[in-house]
Amino acid sequence: MKYLAALLAVVITATAHADIKRTASGKPYLSGVYDTGTLAPLNRPEEFGDKQFMTQEEADAIVARTKAVFEFANRESDPDRGAPVKGGDGNNTAGAGGVGGYNAFWIDPGSTAFEIDGKFRTSIIYDPKNGRQPPPTPQAMAKMADTFSSFTHDNDGTASWLAYDGPGPFDGPESLAPAERCLISFGATVPTLPSLYNNYKRILQTEDYVMILQEMVHDARIIRMNSEHGPAENRKWLGDSIGHWEGDTLVVHTKHFKATSGLAGADENLEVIERYSMGEDGNVIYNFTVNNPTAWTAPWSGEYVWRSSPDKVYEYACHEGNYAMGNILRGARLLESEWEGPLAGGEE
Repeated sequence: MKYLAALLAVVITATAHADIKRTASGKPYLSGVYDTGTLAPLNRPEEFGDKQFMTQEEADAIVARTKAVFEFANRESDPDRGAPVKGGDGNNTAGAGGVGGYNAFWIDPGSTAFEIDGKFRTSIIYDPKNGRQPPPTPQAMAKMADTFSSFTHDNDGTASWLAYDGPGPFDGPESLAPAERCLISFGATVPTLPSLYNNYKRILQTEDYVMILQEMVHDARIIRMNSEHGPAENRKWLGDSIGHWEGDTLVVHTKHFKATSGLAGADENLEVIERYSMGEDGNVIYNFTVNNPTAWTAPWSGEYVWRSSPDKVYEYACHEGNYAMGNILRGARLLESEWEGPLAGGEE
């Protein structure tokens, strides 16, 4: 009976994965293009509490609200409108900006919630139970404030940073956040998290390597199969990734990051375990665990769907030293020349 049960288990497992495309060596064939956009948030909205799943009606309501927001944002602009308020209108939300940005045409976070095993998730994070990142450590909070000072600066149309001692957010190229300099993605690459737009990924798989090209800021990850990590001194923006197969699941371990990586709040002690599992529908179930004890008070894990797509990954023409960076720095110098606030002209 035990032999029969074991045989049945093998047959059922083989049948369940019979329609998965495989390589010559029998491994799941992951190569292809995937859309990783989703309306499910990384952190669970607090009103859901510890509720990991939501109903079809709740998922439909999220889609409907998002559609309404984008329809409103993409309405035709008044061609006779006046110039923006000097110094900006104070609306620093995505797609707007302090001086009135373009509409939401370029924003594409996804159009659906995702479901796994027929259940809609209320968030990408499932561990801790509340579906939210654990509290950051004090040093991580300070590091985030410094890294993103050019993002969080209160734009009132003046060089208000001169009212404070110490470096300013626009002193030079190195003062800007790495993502703003187009050095790394605006959305986390390791682990891969959805962002406001450019959510497509392309996987190229061989027996010895797996390459994942991220559309956002054209990051390309090279995962070495059945290898060992390089020396800790050789730190990289995307870390050092090695992979192996556990049955039909590709498991990737990444460490040796730089002090700043694409994952906001993380530091050089970041380690990430990722699991890629192919479904019969051609989609990939992507699971990850973040362990960074100097940045978060506990590990955290998430899971969501990468949807197979016939579309292409397009060029993201962003590079360090582009026109925007020069204009940002020139604008800061101009504002500094006009500054009349505290500490101006040597005043205390």
